[in-house]
Amino acid sequence: MYPEPLVAPMRAELTSIGVKELKTADEVVEAIEKNSGTTLLVINSVCGCAAGAARPSIKLALAHPKKPDHAVTVFAGVDKDAVAKARNYLLPFPPSSPCIALIKDGKLVHMIERHHIEGRMAEQIADNLKGAFDQYC
Repeated sequence: MYPEPLVAPMRAELTSIGVKELKTADEVVEAIEKNSGTTLLVINSVCGCAAGAARPSIKLALAHPKKPDHAVTVFAGVDKDAVAKARNYLLPFPPSSPCIALIKDGKLVHMIERHHIEGRMAEQIADNLKGAFDQYC
């Protein structure tokens, strides 16, 4: 588990743009199963590809005219139960952090795994998300 002072700025990168942080399994269930419409789910991470591409891509994508009804995040290596619960909604994809998913009415409709993030620019990932937003939101 990572110490909170280390991850606080990384959490803030998403929460400062309106992404709701989920810290418990119950909060994940509430956000995914009780919300209708589309939900962007970000599994945040301390790794370099999260800082260099994943988190910045979320900011770019959420500036798009079409966007999800909800945006939520859990933090890998910190909020263990919340992350485990969130990953249940991402099956059959294996655990990956960071990763970005779009869920519509409780069903996974679009997934960006870590290997789709590594080596890509934030703009490329954001364009991928914008295409998903245009299709599903």
